[in-house]
Amino acid sequence: MKSTSKASTPDLSKKQAFAFTRENYKWVLIGLAFIAAGFILMIGGGSDNPDVFSDKIFNFQRWTLAPMLVLAGYAIEIYAIMKKPKE
Repeated sequence: MKSTSKASTPDLSKKQAFAFTRENYKWVLIGLAFIAAGFILMIGGGSDNPDVFSDKIFNFQRWTLAPMLVLAGYAIEIYAIMKKPKE
């Protein structure tokens, strides 16, 4: 005997919605841009000669601004993931 119940069959009449909307993806891209900008600002500042020390690695851009951009990017990513779509 084959028993089928309506509870086990999916209801195809309802529109299947994605977890993220267009706005979520927009925020994800903005967050990725912040993270990428932060990591780009961290690069460089080295010396051509390994025997000579360069103070360029201790500037505001690499020690303060870049990490703040990366953290802001991660915060934006969390917001983009947690944001509920408008219904």
